[in-house]
Amino acid sequence: MTDLCNNPSRRDVLRTLAASAGAVWLSPWRVTWAAQTGDANTLRLLYYTDLHTRLEWDTPIALDRAAESMNAQKADLSIAGGDLITDGFQSSANTVAPRWDAYMAMHRRIRPEAHPMIGNHDLVAADPDDGSPASDNPRHEFLDRFDLERTYRSFDAAGYHIILLDSIEVLGGDRRYRGYINAEQMEWVREDLSSISRDTPIILGTHIPLLTNFTQATEGATIANPFHRVVENNRDVLAVFGDHNLALVLQGHVHVDEFIRWRGTTFITGGAVCGRWWRGAWHGTNEGFGVITLRPGRIDWEYIEYGWTARRPAHV
Repeated sequence: MTDLCNNPSRRDVLRTLAASAGAVWLSPWRVTWAAQTGDANTLRLLYYTDLHTRLEWDTPIALDRAAESMNAQKADLSIAGGDLITDGFQSSANTVAPRWDAYMAMHRRIRPEAHPMIGNHDLVAADPDDGSPASDNPRHEFLDRFDLERTYRSFDAAGYHIILLDSIEVLGGDRRYRGYINAEQMEWVREDLSSISRDTPIILGTHIPLLTNFTQATEGATIANPFHRVVENNRDVLAVFGDHNLALVLQGHVHVDEFIRWRGTTFITGGAVCGRWWRGAWHGTNEGFGVITLRPGRIDWEYIEYGWTARRPAHV
């Protein structure tokens, strides 16, 4: 049974009942739902994504405020969902270095220090706009900044197994990139899961969503998601977890806070620290981040707005 916080409002009741039925929401909210978390310990997880760090429009001040609000949540674990900087994909390493510096200043403030995922904007010089040669390894700056060997990995915390994937495949040309988990990662996931008990609750992270109703909610029920908005081979990815306890999937990329339940797995799209790319709210989602508390038999989620007033001109 799904339980509610004390003295719930009618809207809270409706949201929680809808969540139990597998509904999708695209607005800030708080919800509790039953989940197959087994005997794992309580874990308070900070999840923030889509910062699009830059220096204009006082965004470093906004990031400082966001970090202060995040630290006030007293999380046990932090995960950053990607697009930590803006426009790296089409820019040179020298151009985006100050953006990386500004993000890293925030990153060092977060407690506990966040485990980062890579987003499409975090690739550097994958397809430069100025006609200069593309980087041989557009993931180099991300790996170097976080002292990582690769952009996908796994670890354990409080009885949960956590897997973070790299969901971007560079295509070049007009398409530039797509959401895709490549064969190398798929094989690595299979190997990683081979040593994990089928009862162990798993948290999976991917910048580009595996499941989202964003396109249908904003453009029409019969409109298909474009190749760069979702992971194209999502069914293959989810099939790998078919015999395991995939309790939670954390996603980003589309800048809305969204909740989907499918076959016992909860998919949370984590809004955006930058909102509408520093222009304010995006489809009802203000600048914010998520706090997820996993407990034996249930999960709580809240999307927290940190109170930023956008300073980017609407026409820019």
